[in-house]
Amino acid sequence: MQKRLIFLIAACVMVVASAILTFRSRSRQPVEAAPGPPAAQVAVVQRGSITHLLAMAGQFQAYQVVDVHPKVSGFIRNIYVDIGDRVREGQTLAILEVPELHAQLAGTVAGVARSKDEITRAQHEVARAEAEYSALHVDNDRLQQAAKAQPGLIAQQELDDAQSKDLAAAAQVDAAKSALAAARGGSEVARADNERVSALESYTNVTAPLAGVVTWRYADTGALIQSGRDSNDQALPIVKISENGLLRLRMPVPEDAVRYIKTGDSIQIRVDALGRSFTGKVVRFTRDVNFETRTMQTEVDVENKDLSIVPGMYANAQLVLAHAENVLTIPVEALTLRGNQRVVYVLDSANHVHERVVQVGLEGTKLAEIKSGLAEGERVISGGQGKYQEVEQVEPLVSKEPSSETTRASESTIDTQEDQGGPQ
Repeated sequence: MQKRLIFLIAACVMVVASAILTFRSRSRQPVEAAPGPPAAQVAVVQRGSITHLLAMAGQFQAYQVVDVHPKVSGFIRNIYVDIGDRVREGQTLAILEVPELHAQLAGTVAGVARSKDEITRAQHEVARAEAEYSALHVDNDRLQQAAKAQPGLIAQQELDDAQSKDLAAAAQVDAAKSALAAARGGSEVARADNERVSALESYTNVTAPLAGVVTWRYADTGALIQSGRDSNDQALPIVKISENGLLRLRMPVPEDAVRYIKTGDSIQIRVDALGRSFTGKVVRFTRDVNFETRTMQTEVDVENKDLSIVPGMYANAQLVLAHAENVLTIPVEALTLRGNQRVVYVLDSANHVHERVVQVGLEGTKLAEIKSGLAEGERVISGGQGKYQEVEQVEPLVSKEPSSETTRASESTIDTQEDQGGPQ
């Protein structure tokens, strides 16, 4: 009985001790604080630039390419160039052998000499006719005057004969002068024929019509080459010359970007095969969109004096379609549409939210230009704007955003890695 009483007392003591410990433990726990303002991702309005680029693949082509045909037909006596040779304008490429031209040239030289002799003979004939006419005319005048002074002194038959001879001599003078004019005309014809044959004879020396590189050779020594003036489609040229010192970079500009193309626009060019980059300018474009590809051919002239760029090589070109420099920029996520207006959520100095209408300019994929409504250094909420109310206080979490961006236009035909804005 006594042991049972001790056990009950001990149990009561343990229950009381447990209750005391529980009370003390609860009394030591801190009271929960009231919830603070919600956090918000915030970006700072900065000054920077936004650029839209059109990235295209272009191909280099020779500025001019010409097949060199001779102007006369003949056999090649000598050919002095081969593929890969650089030639200058007017340089002799080949010499043709045309024996009949030498004979024709000699004949025309003789014809010119003969025409000169004809002119000399006609001049002497004119002088003789004029002298004879002068004498007969004087005799006729003398007889006519004597007959008038003393009628009947000179027979009428004699007077008529003198007048007839005078008229005949005058006609002889006119005929001699006509013959002289004909001789001079014949001389001009002979001289022209001589010049024609001389020109043909000079055509046996085939020269380069432009400075460039021989890209192909079609004939060898002894080959018969037909004149390029003949309407013969089978006539082969002697060589093909490509003007490679100045190249055309041709690029197909998509239809949607045609409105941005202007003569003189700068364009960045990268030749991956050579590891070379440079800046060019648009010099011409077709002003015509291809019906099938929906592109317009645009050209940039590229100096290539060292011939390091070979026609047919590809280049990556980047054309600036739009650019805004030294403007206020914010992340595009900070913009919200309210009806027809673009708005942002701005934080004041006490971190209270205020809705503000802004005017947006050029937009990229990450940044947007702000023309009015914000000042440099202000803070805007850059995401989840629907969670915040006007004048609500927030806890700003400022994120570091780039101030500038270069973005690739959707019309681009190649992928590029930009220095700013990351992969496009």
